[in-house]
Amino acid sequence: MRAFNFSPGPAVLPLEVLQQVREELLDWQGGGTSVMEISHRSKAFVEVAAQAEADLRELMSIPRNYKVLFMQGGASAQFALVPMNLTAAHDSVVDYVNTGHWSRKGITEAARYCTVHVAADAGGSYTRVPPQSELQFSGAAAYAHYTPNETIGGVEFAYVPDAGGVPIVADMSSSILSQPVEVAKFGLIYAGAQKNIGPAGLTVLIVRDDLIGRARPDIPHVFDYKAVADDQSMLNTPPTFAWYMAGLVFKWLKRSGGVSAMGERNKVKAQKLYAAIDASALYRNPVARDARSRMNVTFTMVRPDLDAAFLAAAAEAGLLGLKGHRAVGGMRASIYNAMPLEGVERLIAFMGEFERRHERR
Repeated sequence: MRAFNFSPGPAVLPLEVLQQVREELLDWQGGGTSVMEISHRSKAFVEVAAQAEADLRELMSIPRNYKVLFMQGGASAQFALVPMNLTAAHDSVVDYVNTGHWSRKGITEAARYCTVHVAADAGGSYTRVPPQSELQFSGAAAYAHYTPNETIGGVEFAYVPDAGGVPIVADMSSSILSQPVEVAKFGLIYAGAQKNIGPAGLTVLIVRDDLIGRARPDIPHVFDYKAVADDQSMLNTPPTFAWYMAGLVFKWLKRSGGVSAMGERNKVKAQKLYAAIDASALYRNPVARDARSRMNVTFTMVRPDLDAAFLAAAAEAGLLGLKGHRAVGGMRASIYNAMPLEGVERLIAFMGEFERRHERR
């Protein structure tokens, strides 16, 4: 019996997809080999890649004036590659909104390549999202960057910032495909695959055409967005297995009703879990109600001495990956697209039972 995996990433994958991969692993398309063993430039794999891009474009309604890139290095590599591709020199100004661990890392890395102006800083415990009225953009930035969903703190934007015409860059690693977004509001979207797209090793970028071709002359060729786009993301050998699996996940999403339907399911899952936490005398969620993440539900216990017992009992019950990040402690339930409602309901039932067993008398 499979466990319910609440890991923040690499994360749960759709069971249908895993079953299909298992069936195809040794003999893909009747060719007598695995998809991992064929050339990325073969006709068969080029068709896989093209279909994956077409399905992603359909799912997200990506306009024609955007390129879709499949790259390596994770979102962390993009912390450096975004400024190297979108700014001309070290004295170029970029705007960043700091709402958590990952946006802070993005700021630190970007500062190596350009001048970072922090438009807003929700520092400290990172439990809120600054409203648009608090965002103080520089007015001279090459782009404005934010992280729509902070995986570690469980904080999510309910709006897309308006930077006054400056291209918006978003790290959507933990929120992409979880609800509809208007791609035209963004200059660049990037996302590591290992949460809502597929296995680790692949990074998806959606880049507006006018932002391609600005890379600094000293950037490594394989990281130049224009070079990658010109060679259909096959400038060098891509992570073919991860790309193939991403394509299967896109097909699964389409069969499941698309991004709009997935967004409704994700809202229901999150509402049920937050309601259980709010009704409890043992569990607490520290995030402002208007900034609570639908993907990463964090919670602490009034009695932190019970943390270890909670995690051990949860594992015995087949509920895995619930330990919070070391930077914040507590618990975290990542309920990405592939987490079924049944898994959330099982977690809620377990939390209630655990609380009843440990009531103070």
